[in-house]
Amino acid sequence: MKKLIILVTIALALMFSGCTQETQNKIGRSIQNWTGTDGVLDIYMGEKLVKRFIKIDKLSTAEATQGKSSRTYRYGYGVLDANQNLKVDPGEKKLYFEISDYSTSYIFYDNPGHE
Repeated sequence: MKKLIILVTIALALMFSGCTQETQNKIGRSIQNWTGTDGVLDIYMGEKLVKRFIKIDKLSTAEATQGKSSRTYRYGYGVLDANQNLKVDPGEKKLYFEISDYSTSYIFYDNPGHE
């Protein structure tokens, strides 16, 4: 059993060392998505907080349907926190959202009240 664990560890180490940095980042993000996070997205208009989404497990960059370039927006699923209290209250539902990389001022972070 110990030999199997050692062989698997060596194989994984060799696999990761042969990957590009971007591939390693994608693997890391997929592991993080699998374990889950409790992300918060705050959207600002000037200095004023105008929208907050909570319970976001991933904020993704849209990929072009043809070619390898990224599109100019990010998207995800989260609960619209209408009263901006960082909690899911009755009536607050999970929604799909998109935000522009060019014109949207936003901050994406882990919920500080997450346990």
